[in-house]
Amino acid sequence: MQHQKILILDFGGQYSQLIARRVRERCVFCDLKPADMPLAEIEEYAPIGIIFTGGPESVYEENAPRVPEQLFSLGIPILGICYGAQLIAHTLGASVVPSEHGEYGKRTLIIQKETPMSGGIETESVCWMSHRDRIETLPEGFEVLGYTENCPVAMFGDVKRKIYGVQFHPEVVHTEYGQLMLDDFLCDVCGAKKDWTISGFVKDEINILREKIGGKKVLLALSGGVDSAVAATLVHRVAGHNLTCVFVDHGLHRKGEVEEVVRIFRGTLGMNLIVADARKRFLDALKGVTDPEQKRKIIGAAFIKVFEEEAKKIGAVDFLVQGTIYPDVVESGKGKSAVIKSHHNVGGLPDVVDFKEIIEPLRDLFKDEVRKVGEELGLPNFVIWRQPCPGPALAIRIMGEVTEEKLATLRDADCIFCEEVQRAGLQKEIWQYFAVLTDSKTVGVQGDSRTYENVIALRAVTSVDAMTADWARIPFEVLEKVSARITGEVKHANRVVYDITSKPPATIEWE
Repeated sequence: MQHQKILILDFGGQYSQLIARRVRERCVFCDLKPADMPLAEIEEYAPIGIIFTGGPESVYEENAPRVPEQLFSLGIPILGICYGAQLIAHTLGASVVPSEHGEYGKRTLIIQKETPMSGGIETESVCWMSHRDRIETLPEGFEVLGYTENCPVAMFGDVKRKIYGVQFHPEVVHTEYGQLMLDDFLCDVCGAKKDWTISGFVKDEINILREKIGGKKVLLALSGGVDSAVAATLVHRVAGHNLTCVFVDHGLHRKGEVEEVVRIFRGTLGMNLIVADARKRFLDALKGVTDPEQKRKIIGAAFIKVFEEEAKKIGAVDFLVQGTIYPDVVESGKGKSAVIKSHHNVGGLPDVVDFKEIIEPLRDLFKDEVRKVGEELGLPNFVIWRQPCPGPALAIRIMGEVTEEKLATLRDADCIFCEEVQRAGLQKEIWQYFAVLTDSKTVGVQGDSRTYENVIALRAVTSVDAMTADWARIPFEVLEKVSARITGEVKHANRVVYDITSKPPATIEWE
């Protein structure tokens, strides 16, 4: 089924993916493409509307990203956000200049004139600003639609040509009527029918897969994470026993993860699942290794080798399925064709499989949409909401050398932390939460005896897309319970600390 489409041109703004997610949330399909997308390709794409994102540049700088002026003559509705708004003004001959003072954070937006972009919005409301330049004059045919105390052109437009610009960010939750404004643009300005839904996606994708796969052989590397789990379930609906899933047990998984994968995918869902027991091989290869990058390379190479051995047993297949999702496509190719995503982001997997074509059934979806597909397919909640885990798994959540003893300590600590977060009902509020086994030991007192054991660090963050993240404000009583359980139940752990660093300057993972 052909859906109406919104084209989002990405100028490098920190909220670009968030804009796309907000449009999808309104049941309108959209694609995030690079700002230099040629005009001919834009015409061929045939969007019902175009959104320019924000960006870090100043439009008057020599090498700032641009769009051709002819784009505004195609008759396609356009909404510019922040840099995108300034770009509209600059391209059409108006003046954009540096401000004496930047404007950041919450501001009061005053709507000066009601238009299709402001239906149902209060005259005064809160908006979120983040800019250092200002629009000084407007192009011919445009008028000021809204302003703030320090931004005389906070919202402007040419109603007749259906071209609008907003200096603030309607996509962030801090803008009080941001979602309504986007809805007004999509529906009242662009005429969107809101015809894109997850249930519709599942039906369409199953029909596409059925036509493509037929009775042919399919291979998938199953990690147990939500992306590969949903991809496997979707393809299994069509391929049945012609789908073979290979799960590499490298001995670095979280507590109970291997057993859970086997129980769900082989037992409940009846998939043809091969479990390759390579625990000793991985631990032997990691012996004495402390550098995180070296760990990653060793694990990546070993994974490819194990998968190659299993693939050779299976023989030639028609299709290799990968759980590539939309952020992988955007980040790897800036909206262009994605570099093939290898399992767990390690290179080389496609090279060791004898296959004819790659299938990526989730490549158009964001992570939250993938979870909704999982729900539509009937996957259990604990699979759908499984915590993200890096490819090297617990190996890079253990500082220093990886040993069986350290893995056991970290598994137990991580399990306790996850259990208590879930018991507190916080699992859907926190983007990611996990334990880290540091390479520090401290003195403690346990059972009236002096101990000298490991420090466990807890990491929990809130985020939209993992590009930036804030440390999660977990209630003290929950943290207290986690600490008491870890120091009381976990061997070789006598101290618990909580990481309160955001990204940036830190990363979400420790290594």
